[in-house]
Amino acid sequence: MRAVNIADLKNNLSRYLDDVRQGEEVLIKDRNKPLAKIVPLSPADDGAEMMRLAAEGKIRLPEKEGGISESFWKLPLPKTSANVSLLIREERDER
Repeated sequence: MRAVNIADLKNNLSRYLDDVRQGEEVLIKDRNKPLAKIVPLSPADDGAEMMRLAAEGKIRLPEKEGGISESFWKLPLPKTSANVSLLIREERDER
C-alpha cells in the first residue's frame, strides 16, 4: 500500500489513480496522519453502485443484458427523397 500526503495526491492524482487501476491501495494522509484510503472497486461493488444510481433516478439500466434494447433497432429511419451526397456538398459549400 502506498501512502501519500494530500498535496502530493493533488499534484499527481492521475498517477495514483493509475496505481489503483492496477490493484494497488493508496493511503491518503493529512499532515502525516491517516485520513482515507482509495481502493480498487471489485465487480460486485460496481454493480451495487449502478443499482444505487438507478434507484436515485440518475441512470437507467438496460432492458436486457448487453446494452441497447431491441426496440431501438426497430425505430423507423427518416425518409428523404434527396440525394445524401448532394446534401453534404451543399452544406460544405455554405461554409
